[in-house]
Amino acid sequence: MRVNEVMTRHVRVASPKDTIREAARIMAQIDAGVVPVGENDRLVGMLTDRDIAVRAVAEGKGPDTTVGEVMTPDVQYCFDDEDIDEVCQNLGDQQIRRIPVVNRQKRLVGILSLGDLALSGGNGATGETLAAISRPGGMHSQADH
Repeated sequence: MRVNEVMTRHVRVASPKDTIREAARIMAQIDAGVVPVGENDRLVGMLTDRDIAVRAVAEGKGPDTTVGEVMTPDVQYCFDDEDIDEVCQNLGDQQIRRIPVVNRQKRLVGILSLGDLALSGGNGATGETLAAISRPGGMHSQADH
């Protein structure tokens, strides 16, 4: 099965010039903690609720801070024609739940989430991916080191 068979196609995108308030409203409307950031039809970053909390609020930045100031510019993505099994392996390895989908011209065409994989019926890869994503440790662990 290919990514383009299960991905969400109509993706809300924030601009680097938008405020984090505007981006947070998008997140609230779509009920998600992440929004891709695009400029001139290109994916330039991702903004997560964690980015807003850690890179903006914790640093004393206000709601009029631009998305470009706090977004994550190094974006992991997959291609729309990739095999789901390969993408699931990458999601698990990188411990991410959602990944932007681009075509071979690197234009944003969708987003793939664990929910999309679960709804597709999959081949059991969703459970394995979730287990890998949820494993303890890593950069964001509160476990004693």
